[in-house]
Amino acid sequence: MGWQPKKSKPPTQLRLQPFFGLFQAIMPIIGWYAGAHILDLSSQFNHWVAFGLLAVIGSRMIYESIKKESSSIISSLSIKVLLILSIATSIDALAVGLSIYVLNISIITLAIVTGIVTFLLSFCGVYLGGIFGCILRNRVEALGGIILVIIGLRILEHLGII
Repeated sequence: MGWQPKKSKPPTQLRLQPFFGLFQAIMPIIGWYAGAHILDLSSQFNHWVAFGLLAVIGSRMIYESIKKESSSIISSLSIKVLLILSIATSIDALAVGLSIYVLNISIITLAIVTGIVTFLLSFCGVYLGGIFGCILRNRVEALGGIILVIIGLRILEHLGII
């Protein structure tokens, strides 16, 4: 039959998506609220926070994939890991919320749609991760780490640093 996607229990499969969807929905609201009260403050540091979190998590994933006895940061999906990943991947949504406030556009519809789309795409990503995990075996964690570091570097491009 060839390769088969890894079968994981539904609670494990559905652990990541609510965190990502919720943070992608909440961060623009926080940004919008911040825009109403402290307009320019978060735009000075949000890219650096996102870059730092993605670089640390991505580097750790690469390191864990190289170690013989890996206690994978991602395979555990602890609350701490989920919170850090959710914040790192949604911090740019905070800046979007600030922009939405400045443009005087309703934030609620944007937040709901963003949260639902993120949930669905994360679900597809977990499924595809299972498929690629079977094909690439232990290299999939290194690939994930490399992708997170690249996303972090792309954030620095917006700052004109790279």
